[in-house]
Amino acid sequence: MRASDKINETRLWQRHVDMAQLGGLPKGGVNRQALSAEDAAARRLLGQWAQARGYDVFSDPIGNLHVRRAGTENDAAPVLTGSHMDSQPTGGKYDGMYGVLAGFEALEALDDAGIRTKRPVGVVAWMNEEGSRFQPGAMGSAVWAGHYDLERMLAVEDRAGVKLADALAQTLVAAPCRTVGEFDRRFHAYIEAHIEQGPRLEAEAKTIGVVTGIQGSQRYTIDIFGEEAHAGTTPLRSRKDALKSAVAAIEALERHMHDPADIVRFTVGRFECRPGSPNTVPGQVHFTIDFRHPESAVLARLGDAIDKVVQASVGPCTAKVERVVNVAPTVFDAKIVDRVREATVELGLPHMDMPSGAGHDAMHVAPLGPAGMIFVPCVRGISHNEAEAASPSDLAAGARVLADCLHALADS
Repeated sequence: MRASDKINETRLWQRHVDMAQLGGLPKGGVNRQALSAEDAAARRLLGQWAQARGYDVFSDPIGNLHVRRAGTENDAAPVLTGSHMDSQPTGGKYDGMYGVLAGFEALEALDDAGIRTKRPVGVVAWMNEEGSRFQPGAMGSAVWAGHYDLERMLAVEDRAGVKLADALAQTLVAAPCRTVGEFDRRFHAYIEAHIEQGPRLEAEAKTIGVVTGIQGSQRYTIDIFGEEAHAGTTPLRSRKDALKSAVAAIEALERHMHDPADIVRFTVGRFECRPGSPNTVPGQVHFTIDFRHPESAVLARLGDAIDKVVQASVGPCTAKVERVVNVAPTVFDAKIVDRVREATVELGLPHMDMPSGAGHDAMHVAPLGPAGMIFVPCVRGISHNEAEAASPSDLAAGARVLADCLHALADS
């Protein structure tokens, strides 16, 4: 009997329904931000399910929640899966949570199939992937991997001035479990299941996305400095209008980023104009750029020219361009990618290879050992939105692929 034979679609769907009550919003989404009361309730519920199965439940120093199913060689490096339980302020029910619940369903399926694996198999609910309450995002996985400093992250404060260390302490009181004082970074392999958060799988009628990597990303802040002036008396030719210069710069950047293959992702996500008076020529504009691509060479070629393009476009104004994030593309381990593809083929599921457009906790795990991801479709590709939706059959299909992969890896 394969582990996938015991994936219970109804049980997995009900788990999502139950979790969606914790931080549920009127339009069907969730607000379950990191280390909030709602997040603590979700951690407590997962812990109750895990303890009922006899699994080990513990928290590490940054608050990642671990659920561990024992192996016959329990000291062997474990096989890990997981994702995150926190959401955007108006997020969906499946972003992140699906990876945690699919992983937990895989553990239950191993039990129900009577399978004892050589290695332990663990599910990790990574703390604060979204970064909507505490900055930066993907914090739990990054600290676990050693990419961010623990003490520095514990000192981070949210907008209300609540320190992360204090919020974590409150969470561990509300959702008590065993805590460990050090990070155990040993693992044999890691596979993260997730909704695609894009439209490609649905558009091409594929059930499984075999994720080959995560595209790299760069973020920039752009400040345009002009001169405030009276809107009624200052001639157009003598103005230093920061808004006009910012618009010209964005139009030039759009031309610079034009990609007939539609692989480049270029977004101006924040735009602030000062002083914001209807009868004053704008003296300053601040905007941001989010630029992504799966190839390092393209990121370098287009990204390195952003400052030059902006400077050439702002006319009588001046500009300051600062790159604040520069994350290289993640290439997943070929053997893990192959294992996911083979499990998908064995189950007869339509699939396609694809990169991830969004960042995930897996990008911090991958530098430490073999890692990969499994995508399932979400309706119209909508995510970070209360309208986010997925079908029970697709969620179960991804869990079947995951369960068989975890079984194979845990016996290797």
